[in-house]
Amino acid sequence: MTEVSADLGTGRASVGAVLDFAWTAGEFTATEVMAATSLTRSTAIDAVDTLVSGQILRELPNARAAGAYRAGRPARRFALMPDLGVVVGIDAGDTHLAVTVADPLQTTLVQHRTDVDPEETPEERLAIILERLQDALSEAGRTRDDLLAICVGVAAPVTRDGISPPHPEGFWERTNPGLAAALRDWAPVVEIKNDALLAAVAEGAQGAAIGCRDYVALLAGERFGGGVVVDGHLLHGAHGGVGEGVVFDHIIGVGSAFGLGPALHHQLLAAVDTGEVDAGSPIGRLADAERIDPRLVLTLAAAGDADALLIAGQLGETVARIVGVLGSMYDPARVIICGAVAESIEPVLAAARAVLPSQLHLPAPELLASSLGAEVVSLGAVATARRAARERAVPLLAERRLARG
Repeated sequence: MTEVSADLGTGRASVGAVLDFAWTAGEFTATEVMAATSLTRSTAIDAVDTLVSGQILRELPNARAAGAYRAGRPARRFALMPDLGVVVGIDAGDTHLAVTVADPLQTTLVQHRTDVDPEETPEERLAIILERLQDALSEAGRTRDDLLAICVGVAAPVTRDGISPPHPEGFWERTNPGLAAALRDWAPVVEIKNDALLAAVAEGAQGAAIGCRDYVALLAGERFGGGVVVDGHLLHGAHGGVGEGVVFDHIIGVGSAFGLGPALHHQLLAAVDTGEVDAGSPIGRLADAERIDPRLVLTLAAAGDADALLIAGQLGETVARIVGVLGSMYDPARVIICGAVAESIEPVLAAARAVLPSQLHLPAPELLASSLGAEVVSLGAVATARRAARERAVPLLAERRLARG
């Protein structure tokens, strides 16, 4: 239950219960509060009036004024204030930055996404994140004073204090360049999270894991990383390292934490070198590119191109080994491939499903493609920021407003 200070007139429990109810109720009456919370009428009305005086709830025109009155005394109707503030979700990836400004309930106000240079220094990356955050707020017509909560997803393990441990090559420090400290004064609640963990939040809330208590959301674009849910609980670890992809450096047949894009490129180069794929074919010519968008090859595979199907099949064996490790470690019911690559990943998953049962002794998890696309981390970040606003920021706002009288 949302915690609200005992300084509030009707007490923490009753006001918190009403506030929890209001988040999902839309318009409601005191009678509906009573039915949902088991509060007495007088306690429910006192709690509602407390939140109205704190400008957290607003009283709506009664049924007579709204034209719906028939007989008897019209019930008072209430709803959350529409201008409590905004939340921000940020996806700070290695090669992209997405900033989303949303209201605390369901509406997205502004969404920006841009490419960033993976060679930037931590200082340069931090400056860009803060600049894009301010730009998005300005476009939404909001200021820092309107912020209730911020959640940032980064491609790094993150402690519960929002700090990433040192990386041998400085990668984690670059993707999380002191964000917890830099954003501390921007909002009442600031959370820095691993990006795969936020993908798992999004899949559980609105994706392929709805209703599932045991699953892994596997981000698989540039690097592998898993957000792990066991028995309905997100797993974190002492340093936020649960699901960290470095384990795949040590798996025969995988050999790297780099994701499906680099893995596909490696498979293609090897196939051209062995003559399995003609270097002059449409697929073979891609081998000389500095980077390959895996969706180009996978779309051709889905259309039946023989060379592309060969590469997709080999990549499927790699995915099966990865999922086999995850299945043995966490025993998930589902493994969901997430990120932009998911939209065209089915030829790879079909190949992986064929060999997956041989990769583990436990029953093989269901292997699925996410439907949330490139925005999966942003969706998880916004959902996490909304939850922080509901459970922490708005109760604090109520206390402050009531303390001012």
